[in-house]
Amino acid sequence: MNFIARRAKLLGTVFTLGLLIGAPVHAETPQNVLVVAQSIDDAVSFDPAEGFELTTVQSFNNLYQRLVQSNRDDGTKIDPALAASWDAGSDGKSLTFALADAKFASGNPVRPEDVIFSLTRAVKLNKSPAFILNELGWKADNVDAAVTKVDDKHVKLTWTADVGSGFALSLLTAPIASIVDEQTVAANAKDNDFGNAWLKTNSAGSGAYAIGTYTPHEALVLQANANSNDKPKLESVIIRNVPDVGARRLLVEQGDADIARGLSADQIEALKDKSGIKVLSVASARTDYILLNSKANETLGNPAFWEGARYLVDYDGIAKNLLRGQSTVHQSFLPVGFPGALTDTPFKLDVDKAKKILADAGIKTPFKIEFIVFNDQPFLSIAQSLQSTFAQAGITLDIQPGVASDIYARGRAGKYEMTLRYWIPDYFDAHSNASAFAINKDNSANTVAKQAGWVIPELTDATLAAVKEQDPAKRAALYQDLQRKIQASSPYIFTLQGNDQVVLSDKVKNYAQGLNADQVYYDKVEK
Repeated sequence: MNFIARRAKLLGTVFTLGLLIGAPVHAETPQNVLVVAQSIDDAVSFDPAEGFELTTVQSFNNLYQRLVQSNRDDGTKIDPALAASWDAGSDGKSLTFALADAKFASGNPVRPEDVIFSLTRAVKLNKSPAFILNELGWKADNVDAAVTKVDDKHVKLTWTADVGSGFALSLLTAPIASIVDEQTVAANAKDNDFGNAWLKTNSAGSGAYAIGTYTPHEALVLQANANSNDKPKLESVIIRNVPDVGARRLLVEQGDADIARGLSADQIEALKDKSGIKVLSVASARTDYILLNSKANETLGNPAFWEGARYLVDYDGIAKNLLRGQSTVHQSFLPVGFPGALTDTPFKLDVDKAKKILADAGIKTPFKIEFIVFNDQPFLSIAQSLQSTFAQAGITLDIQPGVASDIYARGRAGKYEMTLRYWIPDYFDAHSNASAFAINKDNSANTVAKQAGWVIPELTDATLAAVKEQDPAKRAALYQDLQRKIQASSPYIFTLQGNDQVVLSDKVKNYAQGLNADQVYYDKVEK
């Protein structure tokens, strides 16, 4: 079947599903199609060199392969993917990869040139996730010499950063290290953009699926890649944008969707004993936090306000009463499951203490804070809880809901005062989180610290020292020290660690999801 015919068939399937979902009677999704109901409003780009949101990150393992990948069952282990094998150089700063036989969705073979193109373009584009590859010392002016072809089946990577090959391999499991089809992408490049504009809504990978169609804020359709070495069981996956969580529940309950994500605790509870429905509970490395813009005004930049605000969060109430089973209280930047993660929770809701801290620092109340929030659950409910507790200290939180992609854009541009965010590690190493929250020497790196307007040379140096440490125990101790410093005083208030609850039709078999956000796999799903 040619591409035009496949596309027509796919659009016909989408249209049919639209009719089913609008129908008042019970319907079933097509046998060879998986329908997922969730919010995809956060999607900014499906280019793996740029996409950094939950929807896009969840798609990358299905669209692309990397040289190496995290093991599905134990993310701390690294498995071969496009690389059949690899050898570490005796210098401790190089890796040579032997490529396996593989093809892109276009039918083009995966070559060393594709690896070179993919990694160098990711660095040169310098989009939000570029800091991951920058950890190797790769910059736009040196990356060409760092990624080179040995022969038709081998590629060599070298780096200048003072890190070992094990850490380098961890970095290469991140979505930004996905390998794209140079010939397809280059053919769609415009104005020296390395094909970025085209890849925002298309794909050029060797994964089990390829993007068939994508309509922002409506649907993402993944089509089986006939050239994949591991051919998927289903013909297509349709991820429908369903912003209303009540509608998501109804769709999966009636059989109009096979999977629903992001349901509330009440909805999960109501569906647990429902015939034909099963609830999958998956431990998550997601850490939730409040982000303050320390450059927005004098109050938000005052460390005394950061301290006082820590006692205006009803951590236990949100976790136990609001999110029942979907999150646990967690107050440090490393999630449980990562070496060195702190598990103590020193902060509790204490309005009187917060008021005293603010008063002693000369911070006068009442005052108002603009609070931008994703227009989705549970963010809105959490925001309302915070609004209630902050108000008890004379602080009005002006909740301003918005589409997730817009909220992200404002955060990255520093055009906000306070927002709710979550962080998911990009690879299984403590530095993935530490580099985001504890590095910002001169505002040259795309980190969360930069978005907070928090310049921290000393913490930056300490973080860079921690990643160089080779002794595991000493390294864990360094990250614990970093967590304690940021826990005590920073423009971040860490609140929760997630536990994902996914609702599935009992007809869905072999759906897999791991600890990290990118570990969502549709390739083995059957119905």
